[in-house]
Amino acid sequence: MLYLQSAYFEYKNANNGKVRIGGTFMNQKMTGKPSVDRPWMQYYPKELIDGLSIPKDTIYEYLMKRCPGEDVVAIHYYGREITWKEVKEQTEKVARSLRAIGFGEGDEIPMFLRSVPEFIYLLLAAEKIGASLLCRDNTIEENVEAVKKSGAKMIIAHDFLSHEDFNQYRSGAGVRGAVLLSPIRSADRTQIPDYCWDYLDSLYTDHPAYGPCTLSWDEFLELGEKFTGKVEASKDIDRPLFRAYTSGSTGPSKQVIHSAHTMIGTVHQMNFYGGSDEFRPTWMVTILPPALVAVVVSMVLVPLASNKLLILCPFVKPEDVDLEMMRYRPNCWPLIPMFVELIMRNGRVPDDYDMSHLMAAGVGCEAYNNNQLARAQKFLNDHNCKARLTTGYGCSEAGSNMALPMITSHPAGNGNVGIPMPLTTISVFKPDTDEELTYGELGEICQCGPGTMIGYDNPKATAKAIRIHSDGNRWLHTGDIGYMKEDGTLFALTRGEAPRYGGGDLATLPMENLLADAKIPGIDDEFFVILPDEEHHRCFVPYLFVVLKDGYTLDDVKEGVKDALENYMQPVDIIVLPERPFFHFKTNRIGLTRDIQAGKFKKE
Repeated sequence: MLYLQSAYFEYKNANNGKVRIGGTFMNQKMTGKPSVDRPWMQYYPKELIDGLSIPKDTIYEYLMKRCPGEDVVAIHYYGREITWKEVKEQTEKVARSLRAIGFGEGDEIPMFLRSVPEFIYLLLAAEKIGASLLCRDNTIEENVEAVKKSGAKMIIAHDFLSHEDFNQYRSGAGVRGAVLLSPIRSADRTQIPDYCWDYLDSLYTDHPAYGPCTLSWDEFLELGEKFTGKVEASKDIDRPLFRAYTSGSTGPSKQVIHSAHTMIGTVHQMNFYGGSDEFRPTWMVTILPPALVAVVVSMVLVPLASNKLLILCPFVKPEDVDLEMMRYRPNCWPLIPMFVELIMRNGRVPDDYDMSHLMAAGVGCEAYNNNQLARAQKFLNDHNCKARLTTGYGCSEAGSNMALPMITSHPAGNGNVGIPMPLTTISVFKPDTDEELTYGELGEICQCGPGTMIGYDNPKATAKAIRIHSDGNRWLHTGDIGYMKEDGTLFALTRGEAPRYGGGDLATLPMENLLADAKIPGIDDEFFVILPDEEHHRCFVPYLFVVLKDGYTLDDVKEGVKDALENYMQPVDIIVLPERPFFHFKTNRIGLTRDIQAGKFKKE
């Protein structure tokens, strides 16, 4: 992700060949176990690490302690500036209103909103009343099932919810009513650009859900004004507060449950340097919904907790994020590969556009191969962006971020995702075991830290993902395959083990990087999809997808592909696409997998 973080530093070692580890000094000789050695701590200055711990605050308390002043603008939303005073006032109103419509301690509040100011109020209000916010951004059928499991009788959605979809919530989940919010309620409608209006218009149907079973947002707030009962629940930073679902890009999505403590566990580690009194950066969030843990934790709470101006602009087509960038000129912009690809693809950023406003540049969400890195870095350089491109690493189960990039001596590439955050331990284990591997050995990346989720809503899935190891610690098994170097840098290479019949373990990123580094004439982009081998149980086969440069054919690149890859990596087929496809903000590997299995790409 693109973050403005003071963690982009090099800590020079001048202590007689010794490395500073967690505030102490130790000899270079290590045990061989990263979880014991914690070599990444050499990069964190002692004066900033000593005494570092996760505050025992609610999220509301955490933010208010870091509030730069009630009259300071916290959020910019389509021409409207929302101060911290208004955030506090709206949170109080929403908490009363949630109580008024029947939500209370222990309840789940289904919310289907984009990244609008009201979702922030709802999160803080849910915490006040002891409830949890349930978010999902999938098909109507999956959303209905999530609401059904919650037992909630009211939902909160935008007013472009169709009458048909609302009836599905009523019939399929027993919902009795809905609070409907206009996307422009908190906006200055005169400041909304035409391309956003066009997108908003496309969201509405001829038959919206408004009717006798719905409340407008203003009606919802009016009910709160009349409520006279108890509002605030007792403080409990460990109760469920935020429920979201994994992306489902590699399998069925699962509900991830976080508390205030686990969310602050990530936020505080990303923000332990604090903000600057000399300069207040702007931080822009486009499109990405609060149904993703990374959005709520790393993209919204992080800037709010570190005195950055949060710019929310959720109603824009992905193809138009370049227009939002040029309009707001943000200092910080959480990027994903899809955004970068679309910005470069549409060609609307002028050659002389100055991108020096970006103070850091990085991508998260999915692995970025060396070809993608090189193309994106060239694009930044050509537009006067001084930042070095970095790659982020994390997962919903770990509260989003697990590592921080190291720009100067550890440049991105070959799967390098930086070093573990200061209060987080990351190591590599033999898959599905607690047998810790040593430096350079390939295995499952596991995490132990304060950002780890409470669990899934399914106890069996939780028991598989979170395990107590022989060291007595609670480890999250990510399912990702990678390794750690002796200097503490982490390399994430692929999702899950994928042995090939005959020998060799398939890993998407290393294979893509071999092709990228070969610089095969004619290939503009490349990525692998790994499928189960129908002929050999528990084995896999690779398919290669390529985007060709103008004037080239598949025959022009086949030999180069063969020469670049080891024998066991050779694809069973090479498929040409006009462009990299995306779904739910990631390369649509799961859709392409279905297409392959359905025979869509079979030669006639």
